[in-house]
Amino acid sequence: MTGDRFELAVHDHGGEGPPLLLLHGAGRTLTDWAAVAPLLLTRHRVLAVDLRGHGRSPSGPWRLPAVLGDLERALAAHGIPAALPVGHSLGGVLAVLYALEHPEVTPGAVNLDGFGWGRPDQYMGLDPDYVLRHLGLVRALNAEGLGRELSADGLKELLSEQRAMSDRLGVPYELLEAGVLRSVHEREDGVLEVRPGRGEAVQMLAEIDSLDLFALFRAMPVPLLLVRAQRVEPAVSGLGWFEPMMAAYAKGLARDLGALAEERHQLTVAAVDATHAMLLENPRAVAETVLGFTA
Repeated sequence: MTGDRFELAVHDHGGEGPPLLLLHGAGRTLTDWAAVAPLLLTRHRVLAVDLRGHGRSPSGPWRLPAVLGDLERALAAHGIPAALPVGHSLGGVLAVLYALEHPEVTPGAVNLDGFGWGRPDQYMGLDPDYVLRHLGLVRALNAEGLGRELSADGLKELLSEQRAMSDRLGVPYELLEAGVLRSVHEREDGVLEVRPGRGEAVQMLAEIDSLDLFALFRAMPVPLLLVRAQRVEPAVSGLGWFEPMMAAYAKGLARDLGALAEERHQLTVAAVDATHAMLLENPRAVAETVLGFTA
């Protein structure tokens, strides 16, 4: 690391063929790709990274130009500057931004359910003011979950939560455990923290919330695959309004993505039978969708 020029933590999965760069979501790590990456090796060289402030990568100001610069340097260091970025959630947004910034070498991009919380008008059948109020609650809860400090028994409690999530979603516990252990680190003051830290997390969410994603999709000069989750996020305990609100958003998102695909011939829209946690829930469907696009 020199100044704000970071060397990201990388997992080089190997493989031969056109290179892919795998990007994880907010508060996640490159371990999310553990079940998907091997399925992509049949036709691709595959590289996965921890984004800045995540996993085992260095921390620093979370600004989009700097984050995209991290990715550019990682690809250059591995001799694959023309890799096609494939991102999930936050990583999907970064994949789009990276392709927009490097259209002369980037052959395309894949965004796996990286659509944020959308616009109020995308929540079909719901009053926009109602949506705005509840989106404020959703964003606040989302921010609270990042940069979490752990008590003495906090790691044990966090792993217990992952066990429950494994049972609820049918996801192998080992994948969830690996992600947690890669995310938790001990600060200089001795406190265990789930990365990214609070300050970085706030910056990160603000950077992404400032974007007009559909404007970015329309501006894409290279082929773009947009993949949405077919299944709605399960209900959150104590928030009875959450699941129906997400179901309304899913309908509006499907409508708007379909219209966008009709408008832009270089844009492909697909869906995967999973919730937002598609990398963990249905890795084979994710890999097949990506391979169908890259073919």
